[in-house]
Amino acid sequence: MNGLLHEAAHWLVGVAEVIAVAVIVTGLLQNLLYLWQLLLAARALAQDPSIGAPAVLWRRFADAAPPITLMAPAYNEALTIVESIRSLLALQYPNFEVIVVNDGSKDETLKVLVEAFELTPTHRHYPLAAPCAAIRGLYAGAKQPRLLVIDKENGGKADALNAALNLSRAPIVCSMDADSLLEPDALLRAVRPFVDDPERTIAVGGTIRIANGCKIAFGRVVEVGAPRNVLALLQTVEYLRAFLMARLAWSRISALTIISGAFGLFRRQAVLDVGGYSHGTVGEDMELVVKLHKHYRRLGKPYRIGFTPEPVCWTEAPESWSVLARQRARWHRGALETFFRHRDMILNPGYGRIGLVGFGHILLIDVLGPIIEIFGYVLIPAFWLLGLLSADYLWAMLAVTFGFGIVISVGALALEEAELRRFPDAKSLLILMGAAVLENFGYRQINNFWRVRGAWQFVTGAQGWGTMTRRGFKTS
Repeated sequence: MNGLLHEAAHWLVGVAEVIAVAVIVTGLLQNLLYLWQLLLAARALAQDPSIGAPAVLWRRFADAAPPITLMAPAYNEALTIVESIRSLLALQYPNFEVIVVNDGSKDETLKVLVEAFELTPTHRHYPLAAPCAAIRGLYAGAKQPRLLVIDKENGGKADALNAALNLSRAPIVCSMDADSLLEPDALLRAVRPFVDDPERTIAVGGTIRIANGCKIAFGRVVEVGAPRNVLALLQTVEYLRAFLMARLAWSRISALTIISGAFGLFRRQAVLDVGGYSHGTVGEDMELVVKLHKHYRRLGKPYRIGFTPEPVCWTEAPESWSVLARQRARWHRGALETFFRHRDMILNPGYGRIGLVGFGHILLIDVLGPIIEIFGYVLIPAFWLLGLLSADYLWAMLAVTFGFGIVISVGALALEEAELRRFPDAKSLLILMGAAVLENFGYRQINNFWRVRGAWQFVTGAQGWGTMTRRGFKTS
């Protein structure tokens, strides 16, 4: 009997050690990947310095800049829509149009647009090149010739973007959120790759930043500040890491799988060639980019999908736990929908780096990562308390989880200060430095629980976006 108990105990220790090693190795691989991204992004910024002065930027690119249509889907955005559209109409770009799509809003989004910009019903011929729900009417005004408002039945964000695609007359389209604010020269900075490499460039993403804590006046961020809300502050660091580090690194090796739906430029014909934005997913931004990769890889045609950090789009971040949880679960569900919809690309050398590296990254970070990390949070401390594991395993997991995380978050903040320099004073930087450390102790772990919730929603076939309550931008 004692022998059997001894064997069982030995077996449990072995299982515990295997689980601990798997969790620690997976975490180590993830963090080494993040560190590699940080180093690659730093090298990219050093090799391609930004054009600082707007006047220099205008002289170099204004004459060659192609026309752009800004596509802004709006659903229940009455609180922020007017300020946002005024910001868009005042952009410093030679030739552009703004198409706002009222996607069957239940609030007064259409009414406030009509009143604020003195719009009246209008007509425009358009092909149904991309599928979308019925369009109820078009609105324009003599005082704002660049603005067109589409009123349509509700169909979701992808459907609204398809409606704008159909109405667009420009070769380049910019997808964005109606509640976001672009910096005045953001379009001119974002369009540079289309000017420098017009034959190959089909899509370019820009930087998304958190507007919470900033001073807004006349649709512009006039004073940058660190958010006072702790959740928004933690998301500020998170966005720095995601955009300035990760997306710049993936762009550098031609393996970028996502351009944020809040701010991205696309060649209109390329989007139409892949059928427009896909319905039936909440990750329409990632889905479009993957479809473009797949289409051009199958054609064997050279193309470029990239990211440029200089153009900045400001957005409002959730300030409540419940809203943020829904957002992150939805984001993760969208990533999994795209990943498994295009599962033939997973580690497939026929799709080059996007199949091997891009989809390999999604497999490690998004598919396996959250589940393995959750197991680690629960099982390794439990095994240690039960005496099945030595303290060395526990310390190794903590070092991987917290040590690497702090280095990477602080490194991303350093990149921001070296490249964008949007924070004006030392106080804001010190606050963000504290947040870069703090986010590793609880926030990132909770994020993994939200991602697992998103995975469960994907497995069970959940649909819809959920309610996203916004406070609106504070104006002076």
